[in-house]
Amino acid sequence: MSAAGTWDSGDAWAVAEDARCALAGFRDAFVIPRHEGREIAYFCGNSLGLQPRAARDAVVEELDHWGERAVEGHFLGDRPWMDYHAFVRDDLAHVVGALPSEVVAMNSLSVNLHLLMVSFYRPTAERPAILVEKGAFPSDRYAVESQIRFHGFDPATALIELEADEPDGTLSDEAILRAIDEHGTRLALVLMPGVQYLTGQAFDLRAITERAHRHGCVVGFDLAHAVGNLALQLHDSHCDFAVWCSYKYLNSGPGAVAGAFVHERHARTPRPRFAGWWGHDRETRFRMGPEFVPTPGADGWQLSNPPILALAPLRVSAALFREAGMDRLRAKSEALTGYLEDLIRRELDDVLAIATPSAPHRRGCQLSLRVKGPREAGRSLFEHLQRDGVVVDWREPDVIRAAPTPLYNRFADCRRLVDAVAAWKATR
Repeated sequence: MSAAGTWDSGDAWAVAEDARCALAGFRDAFVIPRHEGREIAYFCGNSLGLQPRAARDAVVEELDHWGERAVEGHFLGDRPWMDYHAFVRDDLAHVVGALPSEVVAMNSLSVNLHLLMVSFYRPTAERPAILVEKGAFPSDRYAVESQIRFHGFDPATALIELEADEPDGTLSDEAILRAIDEHGTRLALVLMPGVQYLTGQAFDLRAITERAHRHGCVVGFDLAHAVGNLALQLHDSHCDFAVWCSYKYLNSGPGAVAGAFVHERHARTPRPRFAGWWGHDRETRFRMGPEFVPTPGADGWQLSNPPILALAPLRVSAALFREAGMDRLRAKSEALTGYLEDLIRRELDDVLAIATPSAPHRRGCQLSLRVKGPREAGRSLFEHLQRDGVVVDWREPDVIRAAPTPLYNRFADCRRLVDAVAAWKATR
């Protein structure tokens, strides 16, 4: 993989680099949609990942299992439904850098965030506050505000929103740590993203956790845009909990089963939780007793039996991540994103501004782009790219997000994106 600063902008170089890539074969594991007779250039894995080819067979396999065994499918076969969520556990733990007992696939992201805040947001009169970044994804803000109100506090004073302090709307590490120091004695919870959805900025989970724990604060992360994107080390970060969705970089399909992490030090926590029977200790669950005995670890936060047909694609995709290896994927991600950035700065500097930090450790694979000029020009470019079979996404008020994901994107895709922008520029 070429290092930053050694890129060649020519088409032939991109094709040759793709041919040399040790991970190139993983592209064949995905269904690439077509546009006007050719494969699209897909840069929208930060919104919905492409379909793994094996996903269809995995779902059909479970449908056949249901048809052939009916209720006995819970206990018979190679992957009995009774234990199905366990068949994704090890691979998920690999993706997020956790112990298997610290992760569980369940529910959706917002549901998991609420469930874990039940346990980990325990406000008092002295410590009622939650610290978030002001540009938080709306669902997170709705969740924390509603939790604050549920506990009888006023978001006007108990919700602390951290303002961006860098020119492109990003946050410096110093500003985050300074805010934790300033408000630490009032904070019950620090809740930050792993990657900011609009700017693509990545955050230092361990540094945030260490500073917040120094002040006695609980720490959680929303990893919707970080899981499958960064080489996370959740266990070693020592954060208390994290949540994520699986339909973006984890390629598990629209509305896919989400995930949660709870650090092992909370495996047998006395903290309160909303309990359900699938979180009950497996050995005694079917005795149907009245007393809830939680399974140690993240499994203890489950409510209901897992949705088998929805978990099947996640099992397939998580296995691909295990095979590819997060370190290799991250290295390719840095190369692809660095190449795309280099092309934009060299060839489109008069057209596009990049809001995402340049330092590789401060971003994932997403570049957030703004068109230089009137706001309507940005929408015009976005629509042009869509018509040309280059799939990016648009976020109000003026951001085009392009995410070259290492499992299926190529250097040639990046070249194609830049060429499409240049063609649009030539028409103006």
